[in-house]
Amino acid sequence: MPYGSNISEAIPVSLSNPAGSTNYAATGVAYDVAIGGQPFFLNASDESPYRRVTAQYRKQQIDQTREPGEQTLTGWWVRSQSSFHFGAGIKFFEPIQEESLRFQYTESKGMDVWTRGQATLLNDTASFYAGTAPAQLIGLNDGTNDCILFTDGSALKKITTGGSSSTYTQTGTASTIYSLTTNGKQYFFVNGSTVHRGNVAGSTSDTEIYTAASTTRATIRYVKQRLIVAINNSIYELNPNASASTALPTALFTHPNTSWVWSSISEGPQAIYISGYDPNGTSSSVFKVGLDPVNSTLGFPNLLAPTVIIDLPEGERINDFDVYLGIYAVLATSEGFRVGISDTNGDIQYGPLLFDQASCNSIAFRDRFAYLASTIDGEAGLVKVDLSATVLANSLVFPWAWDLIAGGIAASANQVAFFGNSDRAAFTTSNAIWAESTGTLVSTGYLRTGYIRYNTLETKIYKLLQARVDTTNGGVDIESVTSTDQFFNIGSFDQGNPVEEVNVNYPQAAQEYLGFQFTFSRSSTDATKGPLFTGYQLKSLPAVPRQRLIQYPLHCYDHESDHFGVETGYEGSAYDRMSTLESIENVGDTLRVEDFRTGESFIGLIEEMDFVNKTPSDRRFSGYGGNLVVTIRTV
Repeated sequence: MPYGSNISEAIPVSLSNPAGSTNYAATGVAYDVAIGGQPFFLNASDESPYRRVTAQYRKQQIDQTREPGEQTLTGWWVRSQSSFHFGAGIKFFEPIQEESLRFQYTESKGMDVWTRGQATLLNDTASFYAGTAPAQLIGLNDGTNDCILFTDGSALKKITTGGSSSTYTQTGTASTIYSLTTNGKQYFFVNGSTVHRGNVAGSTSDTEIYTAASTTRATIRYVKQRLIVAINNSIYELNPNASASTALPTALFTHPNTSWVWSSISEGPQAIYISGYDPNGTSSSVFKVGLDPVNSTLGFPNLLAPTVIIDLPEGERINDFDVYLGIYAVLATSEGFRVGISDTNGDIQYGPLLFDQASCNSIAFRDRFAYLASTIDGEAGLVKVDLSATVLANSLVFPWAWDLIAGGIAASANQVAFFGNSDRAAFTTSNAIWAESTGTLVSTGYLRTGYIRYNTLETKIYKLLQARVDTTNGGVDIESVTSTDQFFNIGSFDQGNPVEEVNVNYPQAAQEYLGFQFTFSRSSTDATKGPLFTGYQLKSLPAVPRQRLIQYPLHCYDHESDHFGVETGYEGSAYDRMSTLESIENVGDTLRVEDFRTGESFIGLIEEMDFVNKTPSDRRFSGYGGNLVVTIRTV
């Protein structure tokens, strides 16, 4: 049977020096020590003493790198962070690996991190409207007020930033509104049997412009000056100025899967995009509808047949898809969100999942940011993505952070929009619209750093932490966070008290890595103000186990006897023992050292051997030999 077919067999070759690792087998002679299995009597004297010295562990060198690590063990190990504008999502804070990591952290809640060099509390939210199932939020200005159009079951409503609401009259038999869109002046929506058109301002009544019997699901959008509607599994281009009760035109495309759900319609410079999914979870795609450069109708290029440009991994569903500024394509999916880039042909290259903690359901844009409706730490809220910069060079990894949250609402946010031209955000849950406060801050918010390990697996003693917090308008609590997510309070500073450097008293033992969480509370006298966080600095020391150099002065003669008169040895004994140690020293292997006087036994390396041939000075020793000084480094 060939070797290796039975895992219980012994290995055929020793992987280390067997002579150095063995213990000395006692023979009845009272030796003082044994090194690498070779016994010796000590020869300690004033000229050659037995010594124990701490080995040097600090490298006396200048560290030319920006971050400390295993290349230097001199003085404090310092790690500081003064900005958080590259968002959340890291586990370890290792700036030496990637420059952008200097501005990232693990997670935050209730914190605005997007201003370089500072972090502050976010605005709070409040229930702004309660209804049957408010959905399909669209922000616009009706000519007088910044407002939001939304559907509430079978009703179409408008609500202003001041909270006043009005309801439009649905012509014909009112039924559940599946989808809503606007061109800024008019609105269009689809219910179970018709497509409606009405004016955002002025008259509240509308007109049934298309018949759409047996509609069970629909998505309608006004894109590239066209009215596009997806009804059931078919896509149509409609005339926004059609007269009443017009029959649907020939479908631009009908998906072969009769259960297919069209989830969004959006536009880019070169194309219209329509996303959808199989409700059974087997596939989800984005279709590109190009513009015919030759054929046109009424001056508009005709639409080409849809072609698939994105297929997501099986099981991931596209809930919403939109393109911003003609470049950035954002996918809100059942697994989180992705960001892509549109090229000059209208094709899209998309990146990895950036946020995978919950489903993302809807997208809105403002300034350089994308906002996605989702579940934030178990509560309804928004994820905010900075599209102006990538975390990693030449990548599709963009900064993101948790944003507005409906505190205490264990649900998912479904839709998101902004009140007209303002920066005030709103989002929906299953039975309410939540709007951003115009000034009141959240009562508390926190920011948790990445684990700090100084780019080395050596254990560290974390000693001092200085948080840079202006507490004029609020307080801060500081906690250390272990690798097992245990939290220890190491400092609390009330409003108005200076934040001093704190001792990292807990955890008490040396750690491979440690994180910190800063929890901020708003002003106790003015709910519109909060503390200002501008960074922190951590000081640590390496917890490197100290090595020792132990010098053993030894007798090494052919014939020797112990203090009881028991004789031992043979011709060539001294040279054989010395040669055995030299062979171990030559290969750099470890050996076992046993001190029979103290009972000490350890593994070490031969640091130095010094043999001097001498005439025996004691009648207990005779023959060839001399004094052998062996220096051992503990490991």
